[in-house]
Amino acid sequence: MSENKPDSDTNSDTKNNFTRPIRSFVKREGKLTGGQKNALEQLWPTHGVDLGDQRLDLTELFGRTAPVVLEIGFGNGLSLADMAEAHPDMDFFGIEVHRPGVGSCLVQAKKRALNNIRVSGEDAVLVLNQQIADGSLERVQIFFPDPWHKKRHHKRRLIQPVFVEQLVAKLKPGGQIHVATDWQNYAEHVLAVLTTNPDLKNTVADAPLAASFVSAEGELLTDSALWAGGSSSAVGSVVPEGTAPIDNPLLAKGCSERPSYRPDTKYEHRGIRLGHGVWDLIFTKEK
Repeated sequence: MSENKPDSDTNSDTKNNFTRPIRSFVKREGKLTGGQKNALEQLWPTHGVDLGDQRLDLTELFGRTAPVVLEIGFGNGLSLADMAEAHPDMDFFGIEVHRPGVGSCLVQAKKRALNNIRVSGEDAVLVLNQQIADGSLERVQIFFPDPWHKKRHHKRRLIQPVFVEQLVAKLKPGGQIHVATDWQNYAEHVLAVLTTNPDLKNTVADAPLAASFVSAEGELLTDSALWAGGSSSAVGSVVPEGTAPIDNPLLAKGCSERPSYRPDTKYEHRGIRLGHGVWDLIFTKEK
């Protein structure tokens, strides 16, 4: 997902009265290369999706009936194109607010003649709320979102309980949410949020139970220093860049091996160079 700068916390209502209280990004146009501009002009009529108030008919959008994967924050679109090329039997709908990233993805779609990619440059919350029908997605994937590593900015993180509820509603029964991050504190946060959603189940056998991330008063604990069995001296602090991951048994039990369908990304390689770990969290909608 593209790096983003803080925005104000001012509430904003959409036409359908959905409130987007705190943004996890600022939409930036950026400078387009000639190739990106040409791809946007040539492919947008067939591969682009404008924001609207009506639900999308995904069968009509892609011209066929196939499993649909939604990726939020696809960055430069290279990994999304890799997945679309490797899985021609599936359709991929990508959302990215950085316009050059959208253009770059369409460059790849044009170069590889990919007809199973569609892209949007709008706020993912609005696209989900206004355009994606409930029970229509095979998988939602969010790879290396902005970690908002400073504690005062954690409220801006995309993965929050209310947003996850919205994602779950869009999944088919048996559909999955897959989040990957190279920030340990964000991985811990995501593990707590996904585990405590009653409609999701971790794909890892013997994963930590929801009770590990809830206080006696029923409060969600996304700070690992407060998790059941946790130790504030061992876990819970934000891991600074360039620092090796801190051993965390609950996180280790809750993370998956990287599945073969997820390509390496430049954000992942950057994190590894800085000494970060990489965590994949994959959860299934049970009903």
